Amino acid sequence: DLASAEALLDEKTCACIVEPIQGEGGVNIATNEFLQGLRRLCDQRGILLIFDEVQCGLGRTGTLWAHEPYGVTPDLMTLAKPLGGGLPIGATLMTQAVADAIEAGDHGSTFAANPVICAAAQVVVRKISDPQFLEHVRWVGSYLHEDLMELQSKYACIREIRGRGLIWGIATTMDVTPVMQACFDAGLLTCKAGPQVLRLLPPLIIERSDVDQAIAILDRAFAQVENNPAS
Repeated sequence: DLASAEALLDEKTCACIVEPIQGEGGVNIATNEFLQGLRRLCDQRGILLIFDEVQCGLGRTGTLWAHEPYGVTPDLMTLAKPLGGGLPIGATLMTQAVADAIEAGDHGSTFAANPVICAAAQVVVRKISDPQFLEHVRWVGSYLHEDLMELQSKYACIREIRGRGLIWGIATTMDVTPVMQACFDAGLLTCKAGPQVLRLLPPLIIERSDVDQAIAILDRAFAQVENNPAS
């Protein structure tokens, strides 16, 4: 929360880094009040605000950047994973003010500027930034959200559905490992974001039929675990 952030940010703090949507932390979505308040706090104290969009950025939420709906601009932003379309690449974006403060030798990388990977990243960014592509992510994400809410109403062990676009967390009252294993056995790849949260990070190109198939597998997996808790 903002109060604890305010207590931690002091005269020794040069930068504050946060995820607009936590991935590994349980698919927790930052509130408008938190990110906007954090921006004001950093401005008041001369602290750089860094957004980690390695997992939640590049179209994952239905906008090119996850922070867009908040009306907050970071000083720096980190990217990786989807940027290379399967090839290893990372990038740091920054405001002109930050860029002007960097001199030769301040920032370097052992494996920077690989021409093949940079060419792939250029194609990825061009495709993902297409408004029609992002509209598809929002549409299929909304469809998935509706189905997940129906799943929640069916199983008492599901306490919350949280996410945006095509990053979703199914928060439960139990260890989700058995559910994850049941999904895997049926051909659906999921992952954990903490012991009680099942995380869904499907490809951005999925269609309605893919969602239907995934929900059917999730339905059977939760039914299996709920009926056989020892499994």
